[in-house]
Amino acid sequence: MKKMETPKSCESARNICIVKTLAKLGHFPSKTTEKEAWFLSPLRSETQASFSVSLHKNLWYDFGIGKGGSTIDLIMAMKSCSVREALEFLQMETITSYSFNPPLEPQSIENKIRIKAVEPLNHPALRNYLKSRKIPIKIARQYCKQVWYSSKDKQYFAIGLKNHSGGWESRNKFYKNSSSPKTYSIVKRGSKRLLITEGMFDFLSLASIDEELVKSSDCIILNSTAFIDRIKILIPEYDDIRLYLDNDLSGKKAANSLLSLCDNITDCSDSYSEYVDLNEKLKDEKV
Repeated sequence: MKKMETPKSCESARNICIVKTLAKLGHFPSKTTEKEAWFLSPLRSETQASFSVSLHKNLWYDFGIGKGGSTIDLIMAMKSCSVREALEFLQMETITSYSFNPPLEPQSIENKIRIKAVEPLNHPALRNYLKSRKIPIKIARQYCKQVWYSSKDKQYFAIGLKNHSGGWESRNKFYKNSSSPKTYSIVKRGSKRLLITEGMFDFLSLASIDEELVKSSDCIILNSTAFIDRIKILIPEYDDIRLYLDNDLSGKKAANSLLSLCDNITDCSDSYSEYVDLNEKLKDEKV
């Protein structure tokens, strides 16, 4: 009789790259972003890609059926088989050699970033980058600056959004970085309504789509869903809280974490349910 697989073999199998596994099985992404690869679901028939794979966490989620998990869970769902049968399949197909190597997070180099200068946003390259993201320069200038920083003895410039602790989130066409300390950003207007977005361009997109809403609300830009617990202490200050987080696994997890706190929180992601985030919707609508 064949021995049952050990926990160690399960752990190794969970580290198999899901994107490469799907490619081996004939499934390729319809769209890829910094965070996610989006597929037509391998578990059901559909015409709009709603099956996401996190490129940072190596986890999948099928929004059509509300289920997700690891590589093992995917094979079990695709093949309607047990854990042991899934492990045998992965071994038989030699997929076990496709190890997952997560991309480096910006935080891993943040201690090497030094802000050298902060000035009004005006560089032609940054203006063109904003244009490619469909963000009007007048909107970006209200909340962002042009920051010059050094990293590994080289000088760079980027669109900068200052965070609550004085650090900067910086973006240009080629790099996404952060200076220390890293935390959420907040725009205070004395409103009892709070808008929560995930990243800089989500916030700028919301301001582009509904400028009056943003101007009449307090706003939090998480800069990372890792900071979701830090903002929970602020929630009781507001009567109306609206969430505009990404339609991916980490965004949904963060949204659910906040929605469980009280009844005056609304998840607004349904307004861009066909897109990964607000900026994807903005770019599509302004084509």
